[in-house]
Amino acid sequence: MAAADKKASIADALDEQYYQINLDILESFSKYRPPLNLYRFKEDVARVLPYCKAGERLSNEQVEQLATMVDEGFVFVSRADHPVYVKHISFQLDLVLVDKNLHETEIADIFTQALTRRLGEFFTQPVPMVFAKLWTDMMVLTEYLYHDPNRIRALSRRLHQEHNLANHSFNCGVMGLAVHIKAHSKQYEAGDVKRKYLDHLTAGLFLHDLGMSKIPAFMLEKDKPLTGEDRGKVQRHTQLGYEMLAKLDLRFPEVEECVTDHHERLNGSGYPQKKQAQALGPLGRLCALVDSYCAMTVKRPFAPAMEPGKAAAQLAQDAGYDPEFSRILQALVMLQSKPK
Repeated sequence: MAAADKKASIADALDEQYYQINLDILESFSKYRPPLNLYRFKEDVARVLPYCKAGERLSNEQVEQLATMVDEGFVFVSRADHPVYVKHISFQLDLVLVDKNLHETEIADIFTQALTRRLGEFFTQPVPMVFAKLWTDMMVLTEYLYHDPNRIRALSRRLHQEHNLANHSFNCGVMGLAVHIKAHSKQYEAGDVKRKYLDHLTAGLFLHDLGMSKIPAFMLEKDKPLTGEDRGKVQRHTQLGYEMLAKLDLRFPEVEECVTDHHERLNGSGYPQKKQAQALGPLGRLCALVDSYCAMTVKRPFAPAMEPGKAAAQLAQDAGYDPEFSRILQALVMLQSKPK
């Protein structure tokens, strides 16, 4: 049996219990103290046996031996250590593009943890240096989706249930991409969606609320309706976000439309400019819908979470939202409610 076939055969046999580690993953670990338990496949007994424990100090000889065994396809991590593995890769997100042994659902877990953490870091300190790390991780996501847009389904099943700015931004980014990909499925299948467009759309959806990072936290955490004065301050976040785009070198039309128009409504009832249908582009309409849906379906200080199907139905009946996007959102929510 050829070496490649042997590796595949071993990996397939052990797939449900173990990850097969490749060299890129191994090199991302601490060289002498791997952060999780490692196992080796013993051909003579056809079993996976412990090789070293998490944090255990390896000798130079073991380090060399480990690299050789990895190259041969004989080193594994237990899927029981999935949380540790997810956390490790979430700090080096590009590894999901090279690890062929992860399930799609496991990769979705990694993206959820990585992007939510990066968003939180950025909103805490919205400066170019911190944004660069978030941008890098968002581009890993678009690379992942560009090769198979249907991968967004697993991510859309991992929405956060508690409200904060990072969680809300992640939820909107994922649901916005899910609706967009469904609405333009034929273009995605034909390869007619440009990668740069997907990059900018992703940034716009995840960062539509970046102006909220300039609003005092106590104002956003109130458990009572805002006063008129406070509401006015909060509504300034669209303008604040637009101003921040220049400092981040993010003046792309797709991003600007999401940031400035996600509170506008087709019937002119939104803000800040009270634009109506003819003045609203497709991305502003899309972002408006998912922003409302993701706010309605999580627990907030002043309101309980609404059941997803009810929220989607309510938005579909509201003249302020795009009817086609609303229909697609309803269909996606119904699909998510079915058993996996």
